Amino acid sequence: MFKDKHSTIASLLILMLGFTLYFTGTDGFTAFTAETARVNQLVEDKPLFPNVMLEDSNGREYSISEFKDKYVFVTFLYTSCMTVCPQLEMNMSLVYEQIPSRYIGEDIVFLSISFDPTRDDPATLDKYKDYFDADGETWRMARVPEQNEQEALLDAFGVIVIPDQYGNFAHNSAFYLVDKEGRLAEVMDYTLVDEAAAKVNRILEEGEGK
Repeated sequence: MFKDKHSTIASLLILMLGFTLYFTGTDGFTAFTAETARVNQLVEDKPLFPNVMLEDSNGREYSISEFKDKYVFVTFLYTSCMTVCPQLEMNMSLVYEQIPSRYIGEDIVFLSISFDPTRDDPATLDKYKDYFDADGETWRMARVPEQNEQEALLDAFGVIVIPDQYGNFAHNSAFYLVDKEGRLAEVMDYTLVDEAAAKVNRILEEGEGK
């Protein structure tokens, strides 16, 4: 009996230790994966959109200040992508369609940023935008020509881009919402279109009259 009692206590101690390690390792059960923890940290830190120079599909160059006092709904992609990027941009178009027209261009703009600036020149971006009915104004596609500036932007927003020997990239994908002060406000699952649109609309509605 004494031996059984000892075994029971030992088992309980091991269970409690495992529980503690699990709780700590998952940010209090909120972050079940490293990606979730990374996103949670980004939203908490609210990094500022770096002062980089964008070049869009019309060959225009400007910084994020071009969209002063507007929300910016952002994705990161490359046009040669044959896997996630087309779905990412298609889902972006579905979010765009769910935003009331009174907000489009006035309170929010959409911006798709290529991390393959060598191949994704303005002409390529201009052609690519047409696949998703992006108008080039309220939804723009752009690149960051300077490598060091691009790296600063990707790093700030936690975008992981790993090139392979065939000219492709392994990368994470999400919807990013930059607020009117140029800070990252939200990171959203790009597969949950209705949820993302509802969140953006709620933010826009709350901001009316302010």
